[in-house]
Amino acid sequence: MILRRSRGFAPAPIKTGFSFAHEILACGAELKNTFCLTHDNYAVVSHHIGDLENFETLKSFTAGVEHFKRLFYLEPAVVAYDLHPEYLSTKYALGLDQIETKLGIQQHHHAHIASCLADNQIDTDVIGVAMDGLGFGTDGRMWGSEFFVANFVEAERIAHLDYMPMPGGAKAIREPWRMAAVYLQQIFGDDFEKLDLPFVAGMDAKAWLTLKTMIATKTNCPETSSMGRLFDAVSSLLCLRNATNYEGQAAIELEQIADRDCRQRYQFEVSGDGSIIRAQNVIRAAVEDILDGVPPSIISAKFHLAVADLIAMVSRGVREDRKLKRVALSGGVFQNVFLLRAARELLRSDGFEVITHSRVPANDGGISLGQAAIANALLRNGAR
Repeated sequence: MILRRSRGFAPAPIKTGFSFAHEILACGAELKNTFCLTHDNYAVVSHHIGDLENFETLKSFTAGVEHFKRLFYLEPAVVAYDLHPEYLSTKYALGLDQIETKLGIQQHHHAHIASCLADNQIDTDVIGVAMDGLGFGTDGRMWGSEFFVANFVEAERIAHLDYMPMPGGAKAIREPWRMAAVYLQQIFGDDFEKLDLPFVAGMDAKAWLTLKTMIATKTNCPETSSMGRLFDAVSSLLCLRNATNYEGQAAIELEQIADRDCRQRYQFEVSGDGSIIRAQNVIRAAVEDILDGVPPSIISAKFHLAVADLIAMVSRGVREDRKLKRVALSGGVFQNVFLLRAARELLRSDGFEVITHSRVPANDGGISLGQAAIANALLRNGAR
């Protein structure tokens, strides 16, 4: 599993299972940014550039694109970029006046699945499972726990985690306790503050009062279906991490403590039509275990195994309806080795073929390859 394609991997071209009709520049995502240039049946994915959140990193990104163009004698005729209008990579792409064909319709999680397909040289319909921190959805919300029937051209959203408010937006990522409190309020109402939980005892009551008002008035509370934020909530609920020092820290620490010998699991609730997944039962069961003195290592394991079971359960439903047996797993959540192994074992034991990443990262570092593959497929289908 590659986390970053840096020295020793980049700039070696990646051979794909198809040819690119045009030389394409795909600008990647915002976090863990890479860009991708294409020629014939090769994709050149750049080194890890970093988070495109400031001028210095954007300058490095721009210089990298120009360097790779010279190095590989490429002059892209098409530029592809993320759907999110505020990404610096998107703004860079829109500013390339010399390139007329701009395909900015690449939804973040579709690009994740397309990246996995290209990584494995596969060009067929798959059951795509994309789980990560968040990405801009076609409905303007922040997605992050998505089940698709997907190929390079389109991704039909079959199911997703129910939307939850993310009070403070990006600050809820840096302070996971916010998501834990949101879930507790959803389940127990304001009475959750009376629960005999170490999390509640240590919670900043004054800060929560402010957040509660924000949620009630829908002020700076974008809605998200992110699995990454659910991992944050469980980690904080176990008092592992209320504030993070780096991206994904709460989820990483939750994985680290999981008991690998545990075979019990919580159970997600899925709506009647199978499209909405609710985590309230999982959080409620975790709270009950905490109150009963169950060790955090067991609670962590039961949560991880619940997510793996969810992936297998939804995939079975899609297989029954669409007759698909291949499942593609992509997104930063699948860097969690415990979860990845559990999900893969369940799927394989149920007769699925499972494809994962090996040549590009499952995280946003692989997004640019997916964008290029989608753009190529759209162009072959007549997009302009």
